[in-house]
Amino acid sequence: MPIVLLHGGPGAGATPTHRRFFDPAHYRIIIFDQRGAGRSTPLGCTDNNNLPHLVDDIEKLRTRLNIERWHIFGGSWGSTLAMAYAAAHPKRCISLVLRGIFLMEADEVEWFLYGMRMIFPEAWERFVSIIPEHERGDLLNAYHKRLNGDDKVAQMEAALRWALYEGACASLLPHHETLTSDDQRNHALALALLECHYFKHNVIPPDQSLMKSIPVLRNIPTTIVHGRYDVICPIRKAYDLHLLWPEADYVVVPDGGHSAMDPAIRSRLIEAVEHAKTLR
Repeated sequence: MPIVLLHGGPGAGATPTHRRFFDPAHYRIIIFDQRGAGRSTPLGCTDNNNLPHLVDDIEKLRTRLNIERWHIFGGSWGSTLAMAYAAAHPKRCISLVLRGIFLMEADEVEWFLYGMRMIFPEAWERFVSIIPEHERGDLLNAYHKRLNGDDKVAQMEAALRWALYEGACASLLPHHETLTSDDQRNHALALALLECHYFKHNVIPPDQSLMKSIPVLRNIPTTIVHGRYDVICPIRKAYDLHLLWPEADYVVVPDGGHSAMDPAIRSRLIEAVEHAKTLR
């Protein structure tokens, strides 16, 4: 039974660990790197990189692999992409498993840039420390300028600060990362470039909100898994989605943060995927 994993970010890329959510005796596991992410080339490329293109890529992948219908598994930005794909191609979706609901809306971007300091002030101070005081009122453009500038040293420094900020806020129990290898640094650069690009150019306006697609999605069996203490994607969006979409199973993980690797989140995701085995 085919299942496709849509990674987060945008730009986070896939890892071998992602396969471990799925029973290989039952599932045909399909994991790919979205445009500019992971093994896709050119790494970090933002040209022709937007939500409609990614939705089209997924459908082309389905056709190329000769799959009639498949399960969709997406977390964080992957939940945005999963909902957008399902809204465009509902008849191709057996089920949806959505984790850490994110809808690419302006208030979510504002929260990422400024709101998370309420919970992780130390991480936020490190995030903004490379930005002069007079530019901190517009962190998005300040980072965009550095990430897309000609100074490669400043570009990498901005990328590492961005990636470490996000990583520090992702888990229920904070951990300090180091990004020292070339692979880690290149991954951080792609993540920062693509997230900053999407936050600046691809925020979904209210009149096009994915919430408006729920009438199309309503009959697709869906499980929503969200950590109570998800700081990167606060639970309010998931709750609003639940109110509009009561047919979907709504699983609040009381001891979960944002990361799919938080033990309690991981367990609920595996349960959802195991349940999906009964669906055809």
